Amino acid sequence: MIITSDDPEYIAFVKARLCDQFLMTDLGPLCYFLGIEVSSTSDGFSISQEKYVQDLLARAALMDERIVETPMELSVKLRPTDGDPLPDPTRYRHLVGSHVYLTVTRPDISYPVHILSQFVLAPTTVHYSHLLRVLRYLHGTITRRLFFPRSSSLQLQCYSDATWANDSTDRRSLSSYCVFLGGSLVAWKTKKQVAVSRLSVEAELRAMASVTAEVTWLRWLLADFGVSVMTPTPLLSDGTGAISIARDPVKHELTKHIGVDAFYTRAQV
Repeated sequence: MIITSDDPEYIAFVKARLCDQFLMTDLGPLCYFLGIEVSSTSDGFSISQEKYVQDLLARAALMDERIVETPMELSVKLRPTDGDPLPDPTRYRHLVGSHVYLTVTRPDISYPVHILSQFVLAPTTVHYSHLLRVLRYLHGTITRRLFFPRSSSLQLQCYSDATWANDSTDRRSLSSYCVFLGGSLVAWKTKKQVAVSRLSVEAELRAMASVTAEVTWLRWLLADFGVSVMTPTPLLSDGTGAISIARDPVKHELTKHIGVDAFYTRAQV
């Protein structure tokens, strides 16, 4: 259990009441929780999973010390039929599942883990080789961590992007976004869209609607914490067509099938 507050006296009161009702041990300031390491300095807080990565590399038992600069090669498009099926897919599934939990503090592997997790039912030798590349990348970047500066402002800013029909199997697009609270990265996501987009602007608009819902929830959460969020939250995207439709949805033959996402995004402006 983690107890947090800006009032040390109230934290002591809560811990005392809990100890009255339950058999508990006070472990002191937060340092380690569910595989996540937390460190505090005068400049801010850092979270990482360095020990978790070390354990993961030990379980993977890589036979060499090679490292790579990126977790996945540029423009790689994997298919279910690539390579030969693995005789025993258990190891692949175990490693991919471990990578999924690692994305809690490592957004830099969010995209390749999303791609590789699509093949857990019937992984092949090609999929496994790309999984090993992610492990070699982690081996070379094991000390990376997320930093949350104390001096950061409490203003939200988000970024949105999408790839159109990039999956050669079902032609569904990919949405991705990240949200910053001041200079701190607080939310990110990479996910395949639920429907096929007929236009690239449709894929971009669905990604914008997804991050809009996330930001709306985060603004409510900040309000519950007593943080006044009076200024608008900038949503940055390079999809000029999606931006223009979100600002002023045009109800004609090419855009009426994406009107719901357009009006949802516009309603939050």
